[in-house]
Amino acid sequence: MPIWGRVLGFIFGMMFLKLPGAILGLLVGYMFDKGYSQDFGRVGGFGRFFSNQDALQQQAIFFHSLFAALGHLAKSDGKVTPSEIKIATNLMDDMQLQGEARYEAQQAFREGKERDFPINDILAQLHESCHGRRDILQVFLEILIQAAFADGRLASEEYFVLEKVAKALGFNRRDLNYLIAMFEAEVRFRATGQGHQQRRSNQPSGPSLDDAYAILGATAQDDEKAIKRAYRKRMSEHHPDKLASKGLPEQAMEIAKRKAQDIQAAYEMIKQQRNFK
Repeated sequence: MPIWGRVLGFIFGMMFLKLPGAILGLLVGYMFDKGYSQDFGRVGGFGRFFSNQDALQQQAIFFHSLFAALGHLAKSDGKVTPSEIKIATNLMDDMQLQGEARYEAQQAFREGKERDFPINDILAQLHESCHGRRDILQVFLEILIQAAFADGRLASEEYFVLEKVAKALGFNRRDLNYLIAMFEAEVRFRATGQGHQQRRSNQPSGPSLDDAYAILGATAQDDEKAIKRAYRKRMSEHHPDKLASKGLPEQAMEIAKRKAQDIQAAYEMIKQQRNFK
């Protein structure tokens, strides 16, 4: 496969948009090289790569911002641990980032660790590229929350970074604490096998049921209408098809899918326990 597309894409991308532009240039260049080496008339060939340039740029900025923020978060307490490196590596694996794309993700992670890293500028660019879409930005923040708990706890320095990221993306402290509480509930809920044993015996344990309510953002005192409304709201925030239509990169979709599965399982548990129709 020729490489000139990637070389020129990288150079021109760096000239105009610096590192995010270089990532975009590499992606476009790779697509050009791949398309050039294939029959343009084949289905799924060269033409489809240029159907939506705005989406392509948005995804490049999303990836660069994400891994740079992960590096900044990992370095917040002064030392990057093996578990923090592993979660970034696993995320690259989950997103199937290979070759130049993986190299750029690793480079962004390294940049984020620098003391003078301009994280607010990076996040402002992300917010603009996503047109302020709250559900996309929430998934971004939720990935960082998951990374912050890589060692099983949330350090005060990590919380400070999460709060800074949340503010830049339009979330307040209450929003952040709400997302953290839901993530902790999801972890506990998964640890119990998503309540399968309890549902079979129709005797759900207290903690698992409490976690189910927390995942929905509801309480045991809410009536059926309020719980269904909370369920629909949470599913709307994490429905893969809806997020894809708004520009969430396909490689990040697995995060949203797992969230949606937890929400569905939590709702089913509550619905059975309370005999909802």
